[in-house]
Amino acid sequence: MSEPVRASDVPFGVEVEAGKRYFWCACGRSQTQPFCDGSHKGTEFVPVKYEADETTLVFFCGCKSTNNPPLCDGSHNK
Repeated sequence: MSEPVRASDVPFGVEVEAGKRYFWCACGRSQTQPFCDGSHKGTEFVPVKYEADETTLVFFCGCKSTNNPPLCDGSHNK
């Protein structure tokens, strides 16, 4: 499996809305980070669905190395 592109050295803070679905870019190629724009086509990567349980600030992984996709787990610090 190939490695994703590191899109950012820090997480993306996004205000999510309760009940809404978001699709996190797993490949790192999307121009609409942290969300998928279809740039993964032709790779083995697929976007990760995130459904918000509540309206709140969420930190989506930017380094694409998280062990808890799509959320940041601090892997960018390693």
